Amino acid sequence: MIKSIFKSLVKTRQKVARSIRSIIPLSRKISRDDIEKLEEVLISADVGVETTMEIIKDLKSKLSKSELTGSDVLVLLESHLMGILGEESGIEVNDKPFVILIAGVNGSGKTTTVAKLAHYFKSRGKKIVLAAGDTFRAAAQDQLEIWAKRAGVDIVNSHSGADPASVIYDASQKAMVKNFDIMIADTAGRLHTKKNLMEELRKVHRVAGKAIEGSPHEVILVVDATTGQNGLAQAEIFGQAIPLTGIILAKLDSTAKGGIAVAIRRKLGIPIKFIGVGEKIDDLAPFVPKDYVKAMLEIDSE
Repeated sequence: MIKSIFKSLVKTRQKVARSIRSIIPLSRKISRDDIEKLEEVLISADVGVETTMEIIKDLKSKLSKSELTGSDVLVLLESHLMGILGEESGIEVNDKPFVILIAGVNGSGKTTTVAKLAHYFKSRGKKIVLAAGDTFRAAAQDQLEIWAKRAGVDIVNSHSGADPASVIYDASQKAMVKNFDIMIADTAGRLHTKKNLMEELRKVHRVAGKAIEGSPHEVILVVDATTGQNGLAQAEIFGQAIPLTGIILAKLDSTAKGGIAVAIRRKLGIPIKFIGVGEKIDDLAPFVPKDYVKAMLEIDSE
C-alpha cells in the first residue's frame, strides 16, 4: 500500500520533501535562516500553524545546543508528525449489520467515496447495502446507483426530495432482514442553510440509532484534501452537529496540501480512516500514519 500512498502524495512531496532538500541538503549543516525557510514550506503544505511552530521551536532549541544536518531535520519531522498522527486506526467491523454514516459537503467526493468504501469491504468478503440518503440532490442518487452497480452491491433508493431519514431507516431494515454485514449511508451535502443541513444530519443519526440499536457504529466525514484549511473548518462544523468517529481524505492525489491530515488530527483529535488515492473504484487506501509520513517526507526514496 505504501506505493499507492507515495503515488498519491506526489504533489505534497514536491511541496514538502523536495523543497526541504533544496533548502537543506541532507548532509549539510543547517542555519537559523534554513529553519525560517522550512517554516514557510510546512505552512504552505497546510501542516498547521501550531504544529509548524512547535517543530520550528524544537529545531531552534536543538540548534542552539549542537549542530544539525538536513538528515537530522527529517528525523525530527518524522518523529513529530508521527507523534500527532498516532497509530493506524481503520474501521473494524464488529457488529452486524455494521452501520457507517457518511457525511460531507457536495463536491468533496462524498458519494464516490461511499462506493469506494463499499468496494473495499466487498472485496474482503462482506455483504454490503448502500442507502442513498442524499435525496435533496437527484444526481447524487443516480450517481450512487451507477456506482453500486459497478461495485456489485445492493442499494436502497427513493424519489428526489424524499425524507433522508426514511431512506436510512428502510436500508437499516433491509440490512437486518437480508442479513447484510454492512450498511453504508450517504447523506445530504447541501441544504438551503447550514443550520438546515446540520439539523437533517442530527435527525438521520437519531433514526439510524432507533432502527438498529447502537448504530451508527462509524460516523465518517469525507474531506476534500485540495481545500486545505477549509476542509479543517468543515470538519469542525460537522463535528459540532454529529459525533464524528473518523475522516476520509478524498482527492489526496490532487493536492500539494497533504499536510492537512496532520492539522485535522491535531486540531480535532479525529483519526484519519482512509485516503482517496485516485479516481478508480479501488483507489481507496487505509490510512497508515507511518507510510503517510514517510511518503510525505520521501524518506523511503533515499
